[in-house]
Amino acid sequence: MDPTTHISHFSIEVSDGSCNGTANNVDVDPFMDDEFECTVPLKASSSNGQSINHHKASKPNGVSYYEDSSYSGKPHKAEGCNFYLATELYSVIVSSWCVLRGSKIWWLLPAVIASLVVKALNFSEAWLFSLSLLGIAPLAERLGFVTEQLAVYTGATVGGLLNATFGNATEMIISLFALQNGLIRVIQLSLLGSILSNMLLVMGCAFFSGGLVHMQADQKFNQTAAVVNSGLLLMAVMGLLLPAVLHSTHTEMQDFTSKLNLSRFSSCVMLIAYASYLYFQLRSHRQLYDTQDDADESNEESEEVTLSLKGSIIWLAGLTIVISILSNYLVDAIEEASNSLSIPLAFISVIILPIVGNAAEHASAIMFAVKDKLDISVAVAIGSSTQISMFVIPFCVVIGWIAGKPMDLDFHLFETATLFITVIVVAFMLQEGKANYFKGLMLVLCYLIVGASFYVHSDSTSEEAGKT
Repeated sequence: MDPTTHISHFSIEVSDGSCNGTANNVDVDPFMDDEFECTVPLKASSSNGQSINHHKASKPNGVSYYEDSSYSGKPHKAEGCNFYLATELYSVIVSSWCVLRGSKIWWLLPAVIASLVVKALNFSEAWLFSLSLLGIAPLAERLGFVTEQLAVYTGATVGGLLNATFGNATEMIISLFALQNGLIRVIQLSLLGSILSNMLLVMGCAFFSGGLVHMQADQKFNQTAAVVNSGLLLMAVMGLLLPAVLHSTHTEMQDFTSKLNLSRFSSCVMLIAYASYLYFQLRSHRQLYDTQDDADESNEESEEVTLSLKGSIIWLAGLTIVISILSNYLVDAIEEASNSLSIPLAFISVIILPIVGNAAEHASAIMFAVKDKLDISVAVAIGSSTQISMFVIPFCVVIGWIAGKPMDLDFHLFETATLFITVIVVAFMLQEGKANYFKGLMLVLCYLIVGASFYVHSDSTSEEAGKT
């Protein structure tokens, strides 16, 4: 048979474990641009009854070929295979099941619908805040999953940038809505809480759980990568500490303006430093992170590709929209919820928001530590803290600058001192490149002290003063 022969109206059987079905009387035009979604062996019978075996081979540029075993020669391009609507619908159902049911905390998904109902019926702000927070948790975890799926199709460098951008997308979305409403202190406290939670609670639980399971010997992780991240965290502390000290010592040349200008300049410097760090990690010194990459590759769950490129983009956009809606509800209700529940706003922002909002991320870090993949656990905890402190916080300052909002790096002395002490403690824990259950216990106990401190801490800046 001539490799360029136009074949039309043949049956295709598809089966790869996730997709099963048969498409009959499919028109094949080698000059069209469509292609099959499933990379699987295909069996086809031509219109004249001749049996032909085909196999799809995906190319880096997305072009697909079907090798015809009934003849020798160069495979011909077989694009333009249009599945019936039922097949497309089945694909949507399968991808939806993979995305939604695959969440480790999928049972919290009904809170998404419940929050929409509560908002529509104008129930109490406390209920709206609680349900929105619970609904964001599984969606944030799924957003990370979809980002990883999309990164498979984009290559290592672009994939790393995607993970860097969407790794803390939930915190960024909440911060942008809070910035729009002028809730500067909510932004500062919630981002500070995410950093403290990741460094003390997440990494502490990971060290403790992994140490109990592997008590016979200390667990090891990539010491070099941890030291680099610790250095970035210390730089972030410097960026937050100097504006706070400048304001507290009343040594500003111009009241308030000097602190704001210093914050904006420091934020630009921190963003440059973070961009340099991404180049260092993804390009110039990738070999320093080989241990972490090997651990990632050994994780079969992370390797499995369950979404197509188009599906990943659609789900990424959809999840971002839903998270944005719930984040808006959460920000609007947080002050009233604080009053209704008689819980200090600082405690809600620093402790409750990060714990519930990042519950799935916390569970993943513990799971990897138990499996003796501590590099991934440390990357989740320290990497996320670095991203928030060196990217999300200065990014919010720059966006506030553009929008005319007085967002600055003055987190106040108590908050900044807490962060400084935390970074020092964590840096000492990471310097050996080893972990055990005792180190984990110490980190968790430190977090309990921090939580109690913020519960009794009276924030000197009221939300009314923080609004613009």
